[in-house]
Amino acid sequence: MMEDQAVRHAESAVISQAEAFFPKVYNWMAAGLAVSAIVALLTVYSRTMMQLVFGNRLVFYGLLIAELLLVVTLSGAIRRLSAAAATGFFLLYSALSGVTLAAIFVLYTQSSIASTFLVTAGTFGAMSIYGHVTRRDLTSWGSFLFMGLIGFLLASVVNIFMQSEMIYWVSTYCGILIFVGLTAYDTQKLKVLAMGGFANGEERHKMAILGALRLYLDFINLFLLLLRVLGRRR
Repeated sequence: MMEDQAVRHAESAVISQAEAFFPKVYNWMAAGLAVSAIVALLTVYSRTMMQLVFGNRLVFYGLLIAELLLVVTLSGAIRRLSAAAATGFFLLYSALSGVTLAAIFVLYTQSSIASTFLVTAGTFGAMSIYGHVTRRDLTSWGSFLFMGLIGFLLASVVNIFMQSEMIYWVSTYCGILIFVGLTAYDTQKLKVLAMGGFANGEERHKMAILGALRLYLDFINLFLLLLRVLGRRR
C-alpha cells in the first residue's frame, strides 16, 4: 500500500512538473513573437532601416546567416550556456527575425497579415494541443518530417534560380503540411523531455527557452507559408 502511494505521488509530481513547464515554453514563445512583431513594425516605419536592410543584399543575407548561427548555437550548445545567455540569444534571434520579417508589411496588406496570423494561431494551437494530449507515439514522424523539411529547403533554393510557379506552389503546400506536423511532433518531444524531469531550475529555464525556439520556428514558418496562400499582395 505504501509503495503504491509512493509511486502515485512520484507520478503526480512528474505530471505537475510537466504541466508547469509548458506555460513557461509558451510564454517565452509569445515573448519572442512579440519582440519580432515590434521590431518588424519599427523597421517598416524607418526609411533608413528599410533602405539599409532591403536595399543591400549583403546586409539582408548577413542577417539571415546571423539568425541561422543563433539557432545553431542555441540548439547545439544550450546545456553549456547560462540561463541568461540562452534567454539573450533567443531574444536577439527574435529581434533579428523581426527585422527581416518587415518585408511582409511591404508585400501584403495589413488586414491579410492579421487574418493569416489568426489562422496560423488556430492551426498551431490545435496541433500543439494534439501533440500534448495524444497517446499516439509521434516519434516515427521525426525522420519523415526531417526528410520533408530537407526537400522543402532544397526546392526553395533551387526555385530561386528556376523561378518555377509549379515548384513554388508545390513546395508551399508541402511546407504547410511539414510545419503542421512538426508542431505536434515538437510539442510531444517537449512533453517527453518535461516528464523526464530537470536537474534544477536553471536547466528547466534553458529547456523552456529551447522549446520556445522550436515552437517559434514552427509558428513563423507556418505563418509565412500560409501567407503565400491567404495573403493579399499590395
